[in-house]
Amino acid sequence: MESLENLHRQLGSLEELQTIVRTMKALSAASIQQYELSVRALTDYYQTVERGLHVVLKDMHAPVSKPSPQGRARLAAVVFGSDHGLCGRFNEEISQHALERMDSSTADPDNRLLLAVGARAAGSLEYAGQTVNDEFPVPGSARQITETVQQVLVKIDEWREQQGVYYVYLFYNRHSRGKGYHPTGIELFPINLRHFKRLEEEKWPSRSLPVFSMKGEALLSRLLYQYLFVSVFRACAESQASEHASRLAAMQSAEKNLDERLDEVTMTYRRARQNVITSELLDVVAGFEAITSAKEQKK
Repeated sequence: MESLENLHRQLGSLEELQTIVRTMKALSAASIQQYELSVRALTDYYQTVERGLHVVLKDMHAPVSKPSPQGRARLAAVVFGSDHGLCGRFNEEISQHALERMDSSTADPDNRLLLAVGARAAGSLEYAGQTVNDEFPVPGSARQITETVQQVLVKIDEWREQQGVYYVYLFYNRHSRGKGYHPTGIELFPINLRHFKRLEEEKWPSRSLPVFSMKGEALLSRLLYQYLFVSVFRACAESQASEHASRLAAMQSAEKNLDERLDEVTMTYRRARQNVITSELLDVVAGFEAITSAKEQKK
């Protein structure tokens, strides 16, 4: 049986871990809400941008687009992960999904570019044998997402203008409230302009017919930038919400295991302490009986 001193140390360590787990659990629960609010706030704006693109493109028969490359096209991808651990297989799953999607594309597998948002995601990709060309830190709050998105968009422009990239993918874990998350990916470039033209099959949400007064190409350029911004922003916010949901689930599991272990060690400590007390009492009784017996013999 373990000593009381050792058991007491175990109890102290478990209680400290329990405090840390509960704190991280509370932080993750609070953080999920701010990222969920960010995603919901983007939904209406995304629909507005989408309808704006539909209005601009419905009268444009041949929108200007980047010509298809000769031979195997070059691919680049942005993979959203985490900077910190204790979130299960969050980074491993999105890295595996990204690699499977990229390997199944027609792009050149030996000439791809990777940008990882999150040190853990970068490590997971490198462990899988991939070269991570750039790495950005994960934004610390919802307010900092905008800065990260702008950096990502600048990098994408650099890829396309200077390094001949044709395909650009975003890979992230999509958050589902109450259901955890699931890895997903979207093709950011080339932009499928036909998608916006299909919106004319849907009923327009108001009685007023949409019109615009500025030049179509200028408006198209601005709306496309907003479309790209919202797409990257949503991917980042969804990833952040998924990260904290994964960490919350991990902390809940850890809290349950810690509670069970703490109960087990507490019972062991109490039994050991009772055995020590019983042993000491028996020693006292045995000593008393020995003294009493010695006195009787002297009489």
